[in-house]
Amino acid sequence: MDVLKTLDIAGSGLSAQRLRMQTISTNMANARTTRTAEGGPYRRRAPVFESQAVDPFGSALDQAMSSVEVAEVWQSDSNGILRHEEDHPDADAEGNVLYPDINIMHEMVDLMTTGRSYEANATVVEATRDMAMRALEIGR
Repeated sequence: MDVLKTLDIAGSGLSAQRLRMQTISTNMANARTTRTAEGGPYRRRAPVFESQAVDPFGSALDQAMSSVEVAEVWQSDSNGILRHEEDHPDADAEGNVLYPDINIMHEMVDLMTTGRSYEANATVVEATRDMAMRALEIGR
């Protein structure tokens, strides 16, 4: 496995985790959004990751290595959580409002694990760079 393939794999992980962080941020920002352009409350979203073979025709090691890609962004099918708030502008005739089914604590835990995954990929990029620099120094 060469340095560029290693950087490609770690880079794909960085990109995927960045999108995951953005999705979590959007979920948290819209946790109380009761009205969207599609109608109804905001629906929680999450990226779906898929592995992609780095080199399906290479050596056994190359065939076993995979990068990550975002296959799609999943959207919850939950109708939301009904709360009684008569004074809310989106309240129905009975005074109930439909809020997004988003648990902020769940989103925070997701954000922490995403941050750790991002840091791990960044560490791989740094270690790969350091090894390449040392190899160049040896070659002088």
